[in-house]
Amino acid sequence: MVGSDADVEPGTLLVAAPQLLDRNFRRTVVYVIHHRAEGTLGVVLNRPSEVTVGEVLPKWAQHASEPQALFVGGPVEQRTAICLAALRAGEDTGTVAGMVGVRGPVGLVDLDGDPDDLVPKARGLRFFAGYAGWEPGQLAGEIERGDWIVVPALPDDVIADPGAELWGRVLRRQGPPLAFLATHPGDVRLN
Repeated sequence: MVGSDADVEPGTLLVAAPQLLDRNFRRTVVYVIHHRAEGTLGVVLNRPSEVTVGEVLPKWAQHASEPQALFVGGPVEQRTAICLAALRAGEDTGTVAGMVGVRGPVGLVDLDGDPDDLVPKARGLRFFAGYAGWEPGQLAGEIERGDWIVVPALPDDVIADPGAELWGRVLRRQGPPLAFLATHPGDVRLN
């Protein structure tokens, strides 16, 4: 069982199945921010770019989790900046100014706000250029086709170091049989 559209909700992960070879999503882990009848929106957690947060959002630069790269959140609206924060234990996204809760201690950050108000309450901040989006029914079809594996997210997934090979780590923690997919070779050649 790799999940269904009914399993998708804010705060879940869409893990690209090994056979998903689309260059935008191959071996990606997408954190779902919104999932409604109007469509689904998420950000790719494991695609750091060569651009630093400081080049685009200087007032937030020193607060970005390592690496301090702007991540490629997806192929849609790549000139749009999105920030996700994972809050410290005991903090609530509903009471932190400048945040909209996604799930548990993870929320969207208002980038027009003052970083000094948020940073003491956050364990980490991750910045994205663009997002991944699906129209109504589109994601359900891709899940049914086997392109995506729907799994629960951990708050630390949002701020994880991409060098830790997030795709494989998320699959391994699911246990068999999904854990076996993490051993799928990543160097498949496309013709």
